[in-house]
Amino acid sequence: MYVKIDFNSEEAIYIQLRNQIIYGIATSQIQEGDNLPSVRELAEYIGINMHTVNKAYTILKQEGYVKLDRRKGAVIAIDIDKMQAIEEMKEELRVILAKAICKNIGCQEVYEVVQEIFDEFERG
Repeated sequence: MYVKIDFNSEEAIYIQLRNQIIYGIATSQIQEGDNLPSVRELAEYIGINMHTVNKAYTILKQEGYVKLDRRKGAVIAIDIDKMQAIEEMKEELRVILAKAICKNIGCQEVYEVVQEIFDEFERG
């Protein structure tokens, strides 16, 4: 699994890691049932603290992207139901769209950005 962390970013490392794993799932680089590296392996690979990886895995579990198994470790398991996921997405989009409106970004421009992002995920 390829992970790209920007150590100069203002975004917390555990959030970057969480996002990278979600991108990996969305682009089918990581699939349902795949094992993620152990906390120790991933921490050593990236060069970060094990607690940071553990925090990212815990959040992914809470959000329904992974399940934690004593024997297998973190396993991709998408179990959030679609309606709940849509409601969560609406809440996140409200803030993003409010920011867009404040910057005079129109509805059509938003649609174009969304389509561009969907196309990126489909290409992998």
